[in-house]
Amino acid sequence: MKFMYSILRPFLFLFSILIINNTACTQNSNYLKEKYTKHEYRIEMRDGVTLFTSVLIPKDDSQKYPILMTRTPYTVDAYGEDNYPMRRFHEWKHLAEDKFIFVLQDVRGRFMSEGEFVNMRPYITDKKNSTDIDETTDTYDTIEWLIKNIPNNNGNVGIFGISYPGFYSAMGAIDAHPALKAVSPQAPIADWFVGDDVHHNGAMALAPLFRFWPAVGAPRPELTTQWPAGFEFPTPDGYQFFLNMGPLPNANKKYFNGQIAFWNEIMKHGTYDEFWQSRSSPPHFKNIKPAVMTVGGWFDAENCFGALQTYHAIEKNNPDAYNILVEGPWFHGGWVRSDGSYLGNIQFGSKTGEYYKENIELPFFKYFLKNEGELDLPEAYTFVTGSNEWRKHDFWPPQNTETKRLYFLENGLVDFEEPTVSIAYDEYISDPNKPVPFTAQIVTGMPREYMVEDQRFVSSRTDVLVYESQILDEDITIVGPITAELYVSTSGTDSDWIVKLIDVYPDDAPDNIPNPCEVRMGGFQMLLRGDIMRGKFRNSMEKPEPMVPNQVTKIEFTLNDVYHTFLKGHKIMVQVQSSWFPLFDRNPQKFVDIYNATEADFQKATQRIYRSGEFTSNLKVNLIE
Repeated sequence: MKFMYSILRPFLFLFSILIINNTACTQNSNYLKEKYTKHEYRIEMRDGVTLFTSVLIPKDDSQKYPILMTRTPYTVDAYGEDNYPMRRFHEWKHLAEDKFIFVLQDVRGRFMSEGEFVNMRPYITDKKNSTDIDETTDTYDTIEWLIKNIPNNNGNVGIFGISYPGFYSAMGAIDAHPALKAVSPQAPIADWFVGDDVHHNGAMALAPLFRFWPAVGAPRPELTTQWPAGFEFPTPDGYQFFLNMGPLPNANKKYFNGQIAFWNEIMKHGTYDEFWQSRSSPPHFKNIKPAVMTVGGWFDAENCFGALQTYHAIEKNNPDAYNILVEGPWFHGGWVRSDGSYLGNIQFGSKTGEYYKENIELPFFKYFLKNEGELDLPEAYTFVTGSNEWRKHDFWPPQNTETKRLYFLENGLVDFEEPTVSIAYDEYISDPNKPVPFTAQIVTGMPREYMVEDQRFVSSRTDVLVYESQILDEDITIVGPITAELYVSTSGTDSDWIVKLIDVYPDDAPDNIPNPCEVRMGGFQMLLRGDIMRGKFRNSMEKPEPMVPNQVTKIEFTLNDVYHTFLKGHKIMVQVQSSWFPLFDRNPQKFVDIYNATEADFQKATQRIYRSGEFTSNLKVNLIE
């Protein structure tokens, strides 16, 4: 019986989810139809292009309501005035019950909107005529039309959205329409070369986006309500699929056939050139007038970087703006797409998503759009993982911290005490034909749980260096960004360097309750943060440089912020490796244009991590009580 249950369990779980979702969708549809009236419009922009826009207006016309808008390249979901956006209601329920006018818009060039779609359309700093358009002007023109034409609106507008819609929300805050009072970029894209979905420090995200580009990177020949077909993998084993695909040029030769326009653009821009720089939004966050609340997740695999950089850029360039940050223990959109009580095998002790919706998001929009309630939100509303508690701060990162360094030591130790030995190093052989996997799951894409996944599946590999602390005799809380300062050498002329910070549970840690997958938490190695640096970009993303074979070289880069308590009895672990596949593409370990690499370019390399004298590899972290 137990064996039979283990076989059927995934199907039973899926069946239960389908029942729950179908029931919820029916309830959501009935609620929206009962409480809201839907209209569809084509709103003309200043250059004559019209954008398809859905509007849901409360049927209760006893008062005027603010407008809450989302602009998206991912479809407004439901077309036809009798067809209601059921999927979105789950995310909006707390807002819909409080009554707002909801607006959904297909951005320029997507689905039912006219015009040309441009991925992360660059902001035009010097608009020379009235037909110069970007996302700021399309947002402005839409708001201008809405407040003049939508009945029963109170003249106040908010804009919010997750991921790509978060990018559009943030761009709408620049040169904003006077009616735009509140903006909430949630997991917004900020820079597609330095730290968000497409690249991290110049290394390309491979598996996460291979299915995505055929759907979003291909031309749209005509207006449509249908998604284009995504890429269909011939196997569920993404690791083997991408390994068999070989170098990146084979993606076109074997699968895309030159038909995916944005993939072709990526292949032509392998450095941080004008193409990528023009698509970086943080430099343009100036003249911000609306109140801004940026939301992100500590375990957002797509846009953790974007949320933090958007907040910091607005804070730096607009010191007098109302600008706050919310960070919780969430995957991409998990603050409204789940109850936020767990991710994978890690539990957070409460329904953090529900808490966010009722105590943070709803009060923010009610205050700035309805002039209701009292706003008691701090500069940074953040959740501490490990100790599982919300904390409020007047600055982010907090100011009352102590900066310390975690040094790599002999015998696989890591400690805050600086080493005293002379020249010493640890080494491994990195083979691009046997890269280190990023997840133990058999998947073609990127499971959201990988951000907290147990790292024991790679900790025994000979091409992964492991440094572990002694058992902690007190709690240690790390907050803010982490700086990896590595002193390395390679026998090649290029290499990737991946650093992972890990919380090691005690051997006698109790198992989760419930525990349907029978996961043992004793000795669990919880990934907290990991990132990659492509060696040739160590000094400049614009002008790559080869590494000198076998020469000690400093590799320094910043990992995204964390807020985590390593509890007494736990241990701190750091892992270092040179591949993370197929989360990121393989480095040939030879200084070449990787987007035009051949099989002959890939080679094994001897990698050394130095840990003594003037070459003391370490992680710089901030400690807080």
